[in-house]
Amino acid sequence: MPFWHRVEGGKIRCVFRVEQKHLNGGGAVHGGCLMTFADYCLFAIGNTVLKEDRGVTLSFTCEFIDAVYKGELIEGSGEVVRGGRSIVFLRGMLTSAGRPVLSFSGTVKRISAARLSG
Repeated sequence: MPFWHRVEGGKIRCVFRVEQKHLNGGGAVHGGCLMTFADYCLFAIGNTVLKEDRGVTLSFTCEFIDAVYKGELIEGSGEVVRGGRSIVFLRGMLTSAGRPVLSFSGTVKRISAARLSG
């Protein structure tokens, strides 16, 4: 998937442009694609507190709000609700042209970089 993110004004901004391959049979972006992008956003946002550590998604919830169509730019933003030593809690919103299309929240289990290397 062609997902990107960068820091703008101290906040993480994630984006992707909808292509034909992202559409379901009804002509809107497939829900699974939106959920995949939202999970990508969890980690782009979460990396602000994970730093050199890694993580795995423990839980993920979302609410579908509106449809998105070919050619639209989907933007993801959010916040770390709490960055604990072992669990990071996050929430965010996907939007297109300023309208909300999916809200999401999740928890990420922190895996220390030291544990991975040794």
